[in-house]
Amino acid sequence: MSDLKCCIVSCEQPIDANYWESQYVAQTTKWDLGTIAPPLQEFINTITNKDCSILIPGCGNSYEAEYLLANGFSNITVIDIAPSPVAALTKKHANNPNIKIIQGDFFTHSGQYDCIIEQTFFCAIPPFMRQKYLWKMHQLLAKNGILAGLFFNRNFEAGPPFGGSQKEYESLFENAFRIQKMEIARNSVAPRANSELFFMFEKKTNVIVNLYELNGVTCSTCAKTIESKLTIIEGVVQVSINTNFQEIVIVSHSVVAIEKLQDALLYDASYSIAPHSTT
Repeated sequence: MSDLKCCIVSCEQPIDANYWESQYVAQTTKWDLGTIAPPLQEFINTITNKDCSILIPGCGNSYEAEYLLANGFSNITVIDIAPSPVAALTKKHANNPNIKIIQGDFFTHSGQYDCIIEQTFFCAIPPFMRQKYLWKMHQLLAKNGILAGLFFNRNFEAGPPFGGSQKEYESLFENAFRIQKMEIARNSVAPRANSELFFMFEKKTNVIVNLYELNGVTCSTCAKTIESKLTIIEGVVQVSINTNFQEIVIVSHSVVAIEKLQDALLYDASYSIAPHSTT
């Protein structure tokens, strides 16, 4: 499975726009299949409304968008943080009104989409950003919107890519999304055979998903205590603190006043919680 690794230029630099651009410049994009992944092709073939709005985050060379265009889809948006693939796509699809190509940070993107296609984006972001991923996906999807794609069903010694397990993914997503399908992909390319999960999640519209900034937490035991204290607040169904203890996502059936969250943390003066800043 070594050909799945993309981190060749340097594993020490931050995984940001410069990191990904350096991968494209050095042509160390071993995650790039050169074509659409078969499970995604099969999924796209099931979409009957070709005017539905579709987003592909971390699009890279976006063979998925190319396949969508070739099959008559008319409302496609792709976004990537690295300049090189965006420039190539812009040139390739110049004057095509059916696709919008954006260079930018997915986590500051705004819009509403009927479907978001996940392909080697979740596994490319550091694990401490997974709570933010959950929040952002829920925010960007329209009512009854679908998030579909592939997750790795294995772990890696270092990343990217960063892996995980079906149990981890279910724990993260099941309160904000209705899990319609999550199973070993039957038709992955050979190097990824039996190591990919194909999934379809439908946005739950009876819950609210909010992201908060957390300060003062330094260990997993402290984080677990905070999660338990916030979970008992009326209306809260999920509390998940990220792995560097700086962000927390809360899924609830109703709006939870920030004062209630702050009051729950008063037992330790070093802790504070505030709404996530979009700046």
